[in-house]
Amino acid sequence: MKSLRKFSYNIVRWFDSEAAAYDGNENIQGDPQNSRSVNWQRIIPFFAVHIACLSVIWVGWSPVAVAVCLFMFWLRMFAITAFYHRYFSHRSFKTNRFWQFIFAVIGASAAQRGPLWWAAHHRKHHKHSDDDHDLHSPKHGFLWSHMGWFTCEEAFKTDYSVIKDLAKFPELRFLNRFDILVPFLTALALFGFGHLLEIYYPELGTSAWQMLIWGFFISTVILAHGTFTINSLCHTWGKRRFSTRDQSRNNFWLALLTLGEGWHNNHHRYAASAKQGFYWWEIDISYYILKVMSWLGIIHDLRSVPQRILDEGRQLDGKLERDSAERSIRLGS
Repeated sequence: MKSLRKFSYNIVRWFDSEAAAYDGNENIQGDPQNSRSVNWQRIIPFFAVHIACLSVIWVGWSPVAVAVCLFMFWLRMFAITAFYHRYFSHRSFKTNRFWQFIFAVIGASAAQRGPLWWAAHHRKHHKHSDDDHDLHSPKHGFLWSHMGWFTCEEAFKTDYSVIKDLAKFPELRFLNRFDILVPFLTALALFGFGHLLEIYYPELGTSAWQMLIWGFFISTVILAHGTFTINSLCHTWGKRRFSTRDQSRNNFWLALLTLGEGWHNNHHRYAASAKQGFYWWEIDISYYILKVMSWLGIIHDLRSVPQRILDEGRQLDGKLERDSAERSIRLGS
């Protein structure tokens, strides 16, 4: 009976992420004694999204479906990197309430939970980066840092105490609490879009189910794991320009995949900047788009990297080059 009741509570939390958890006796907001144990029932939707991708065997593919998949990947990646991360988590630029809500909705469609949950966890990550209190540090295991950390009870909660600046907006609290709503409507819209194409443009060779699988499920899974690489790979693979207290690294390839987030060591050196590729040769597509948006008046007050930090980085790069040259000479002799 208790297991059935616990399962029913977890189902409710699929739809209302702030509903109370169940400890066998009463409703509580998580079990502190078992807060980092995986809640397998709670994360069934996460596995379901992955399993749904296998349906591509039956729905096939078409150029238009793949194109929509890529579009949905890049659009939502921008919303996650530029707004969930740089705006909501770090307030590295300003915008009005309308655009704040629009990009919160686009970000929410990525099925990476609500903007307040995302920002709260990320702010705590910077406060405790790679120490024992950092929930998704590779110190707890690479796979845990990649995708294990958000499966435990401790991760499901939104700590509103660290996001008081955002919690005052009821529309953001709504998106955060009912975080399954926007992904569901996004999936439904893509299904409807595919159905219309199937009826009016049959020559495109797509269908409602094909558009749903490619446009939502496949793009969402690729997007999720692309985002997760910043927690896992960018703390284990890459170059460290700045001697930050964590193990953050700069990685060119991950910067391309995530529209600039791969310059993670830069970011941990100065997180307040809207630009994570500090120098012209460090490609940061999210920042380029934000710059254009600032010209259009959609956003404003983009925070930049202080000159002293840019100078520090150049000095460190020069030292690394000299050390590398000296090692090469020693090996050659």
